[in-house]
Amino acid sequence: MEPAAGGAGQQRQNKASAGKKAKKGGGGGGRWPAVKPKKDLQINRLKGTHLLTIPDFFTSAEAKAFIDVAESMGFTHQGSLGPLKGEAYRDNDRISVTDPLLAQAIWESGINRIFTDINVSGKVATGLNPNIRLYRYTEGQRFGRHIDESVDVGGGSKTYYTLLIYLSGKGSAKDSSGQALVGGETVFYDQRGGIVAEVAPVQGMALLHLHGAKCMLHEARVVKKNAKYVLRSDVVFS
Repeated sequence: MEPAAGGAGQQRQNKASAGKKAKKGGGGGGRWPAVKPKKDLQINRLKGTHLLTIPDFFTSAEAKAFIDVAESMGFTHQGSLGPLKGEAYRDNDRISVTDPLLAQAIWESGINRIFTDINVSGKVATGLNPNIRLYRYTEGQRFGRHIDESVDVGGGSKTYYTLLIYLSGKGSAKDSSGQALVGGETVFYDQRGGIVAEVAPVQGMALLHLHGAKCMLHEARVVKKNAKYVLRSDVVFS
């Protein structure tokens, strides 16, 4: 599979607002839970797209541990200027850390095997962006339709895939306690505005999609009940 990638200067509508300055992370200092290597991962590819889902990429215990660490660190609200100012509507809470060790641990736990036969414009996947983001959406929060841009990480390397790992959602222990997540689906649209895919959050599931010049327009629907937690990074190609 060899999707084409466009230039960074291409004009885009519904562009997400720029991220805030990242906090320095300490993945080697014991802050983050250990991520164990995964065997026999099930990879689901949506026909005709560069959209992949991987159930059970994080165990329930790993997902809950990331939530606990994130809550102990504290989230910062992130908004946007809104569509009238050329930015997608955004209302969620966010943590951003720069942690190469955490990025490497997640990459080597199984994401690397998914990309052995995927290249973009002659480049091959070499790892994850060390800028790790954790998002929290509480009731009423959402992220409007937008695209994810490629990021130049230096040395001729760029990001071309978004990685989302749902830390809450269907399958969590809260499902049976009246605290189940309702809403928060990730929805992808074609060029005519038709729905291509609706991905409901499932705890531990990873979602990968092409970004940059051929990124599908997508949104995070409003959370109707309880909280949605997501870990975000990007796949780097060199």
